[in-house]
Amino acid sequence: MALWTLHGDGSLAPGEVVKPNERLGWGKTVGLGMQHVVAMFGATFLVPLLTGFPPATTLFFSAIGTITFLLVTGNRLPSYLGSSFAFIAPIAAAKASDGGSMGTALFGVLVAGVLLALVGLLVHFVGAGWIEKLMPSVVVGTIVMLIGFNLAPAAWNNVAQAKWTAVITIAAILLVTVLFRGLIGRLSILIGVIIGYIAALIQGQIDFGPVGDAAWIGLPHFQGPHVDWSILGLFLPVVLVLIAENVGHVKSVALMTGGDMNPLMGRALFADGLSTIFAGFGGGSGTTTYAENIGVMAATKIYSTAVYWVAAFFALALSLIPKFGALINTIPVGVLGGAGTVLYGMIGLLGARIWVENHVNFSSPVNLLTAAVALVAGIANYSFTIGTASFEGIAIGAIGAIVIYHLMHVIAKWRGTDHDEPASPTSASGKYEEDEYAVYDDGPEPEHGGLQH
Repeated sequence: MALWTLHGDGSLAPGEVVKPNERLGWGKTVGLGMQHVVAMFGATFLVPLLTGFPPATTLFFSAIGTITFLLVTGNRLPSYLGSSFAFIAPIAAAKASDGGSMGTALFGVLVAGVLLALVGLLVHFVGAGWIEKLMPSVVVGTIVMLIGFNLAPAAWNNVAQAKWTAVITIAAILLVTVLFRGLIGRLSILIGVIIGYIAALIQGQIDFGPVGDAAWIGLPHFQGPHVDWSILGLFLPVVLVLIAENVGHVKSVALMTGGDMNPLMGRALFADGLSTIFAGFGGGSGTTTYAENIGVMAATKIYSTAVYWVAAFFALALSLIPKFGALINTIPVGVLGGAGTVLYGMIGLLGARIWVENHVNFSSPVNLLTAAVALVAGIANYSFTIGTASFEGIAIGAIGAIVIYHLMHVIAKWRGTDHDEPASPTSASGKYEEDEYAVYDDGPEPEHGGLQH
């Protein structure tokens, strides 16, 4: 494992860059590590709050996942692994199919992790060229878009229960985004949630009873998966999004640091797969590399992996304070609905951003019909049952996008009926990363709000 060397005299002069194998003085490193926890905080906690997972458990596995990622990548690739938004819809559907139980959803998370880890091994040994061919930009953009917009009804269900609180939360997020630059602008979701929380508190919508009952020190709530093969169709599309998020992260870091990170791509995918497996076994949400933290690195020019070790251990410490987790759980549905309205919409539009930045040509009938059919199936939440396996909107739309694109492309090429250029491949270009959900960063100048996943 690479060791850190002190950058200069331990401080950062204007125009300098701290590389992954360097560090500043430990005082600055600790402060920056805590800043990275703040950056990922809002998005990472929204996933368990929206899906019903325990926030402290999710934070625990987020920290464990980050440590795993740093170890597997040989301490050469800076990243924080937070909750992936791509899991929200399949987790909700899996819970509904099992009477609200978390076990079935955790099994889906676990299997998604196994598949991602296997993809990582394949990429490590044979390269990532097959990813480019399997998922051209029109397909990736479509899958990201339908995942975001498929969640629109879930946002409304929360908004409807406390409309004014939701409106205040949305307004706060929008205003913070346009009023502030730098870190504050990138934390607009977190700040908007805090403002919405205060509004809910004034209206008497918050019960602090569970916070008073919770202990100061203790382990988070762990639970195991319940095997149910029928829900796998819900989680298969998530793997495609996680691949895109991780590939985009590696490319973004390479672009910002000027280093060759391609040899680490397979390791990154494998590490995120392992992290998601751990979460599925213990009760946490699936993880992904975080665009929020890419934004912090881009702003500070500090890419030291030492900072991420600090962030991981700081997050781990917070997860062992039950009162902290109970406080997070008091966030009311109106605030979640407001934040979800912004998040889900941005996830959907990030799909369009992928199309635009990769110059997808919609004068091509192949591209146009691939997106058209898949989007309607995903957003309307089409559902089919084959034997004991159930497939809903996201799975049908994602699988449909891949099958329709390649089938139409082959036939059109054979018949000579499509003379327009097909969508340019993603080429693992780093033009997206995922919010998060995510996940999708276009490089060293991320959008304010930090919701590229």
